[in-house]
Amino acid sequence: MIMSDTRTAVIAIVLSVAALSLGDAVIKGTGLSLPLWQMFILRSSLIVPILFWLARRKGPIAVRSIYWATLRSALLVLMWLSYYSSLPLMPLSLAAAAYYSGPLFIVGLSAVVSRTWPSGRAILAIAAGFIGVVLVIRPDTAGMTLGTLLPVAAGFLYACAMVLTSAKCREDDPLILALALNITFIVSGAVLGLFSDQDGSVIFGPWQAVDLQLLATVAALAVLILIGSVGAAIAYQKGPAGTVAAIDYSYLVFSMIWGGLFFAEFPSMVGLLGVSIIATAGFSALPTTRQRKLSRNG
Repeated sequence: MIMSDTRTAVIAIVLSVAALSLGDAVIKGTGLSLPLWQMFILRSSLIVPILFWLARRKGPIAVRSIYWATLRSALLVLMWLSYYSSLPLMPLSLAAAAYYSGPLFIVGLSAVVSRTWPSGRAILAIAAGFIGVVLVIRPDTAGMTLGTLLPVAAGFLYACAMVLTSAKCREDDPLILALALNITFIVSGAVLGLFSDQDGSVIFGPWQAVDLQLLATVAALAVLILIGSVGAAIAYQKGPAGTVAAIDYSYLVFSMIWGGLFFAEFPSMVGLLGVSIIATAGFSALPTTRQRKLSRNG
């Protein structure tokens, strides 16, 4: 793999997590309370026409394997369902800590798929990143329940989807992968909607009235998930999974930035230490000069 691919992967994953974390800040700031099934339908209905137009401009719309593209999309939809289902059951900080076991799963699954043991630097970077996450969010262990398994499952599903992207969907156009994902969101939302009208349910709540303000918020979220989904696909196609997984932790760094800008939520000294560890882990996962030279010559 040449250096330009790794650089592209790093830029793509940083843009991806920046967009996704900003989406979370938008949801928090607007007090958005749409049930998940309605969110899936509204948000992706705005994205699909744009993705279709962009992909069609590049040529015929096709994937190398509809099976792998569909499986990848299904894993990501299940990931969101698992993560958001856990939020009413535990503190957000604990859910986030459990979810960010995902990069650890990515390193392990990548090793299994490639049948090669990850480098010591990659293992240390992932482990350090997770420690940094724990320091940033300081999860309340008193709130641990069986529901903790849901965000861990979400992290595992995300890892499966990203490793699958790297192993089986590397040659597919990221726009088409994003199109497949958002079509799956719409179909999943429609199926989940058959069981809706359950008051208080994160997933199966009743349909909410849509006004211009709500539509504008959903449109903003649509743009952000468009950037996030395309960016993640590019990152795991172009770069080593271990390197991208380590930098994936920068999601927490961006979350702290948005929290400070929009909600005057500033980290403690322990939190800043965690951010420093996350940043160090991300940089340490990048290829060394020697590795870059070997990649060019190989």
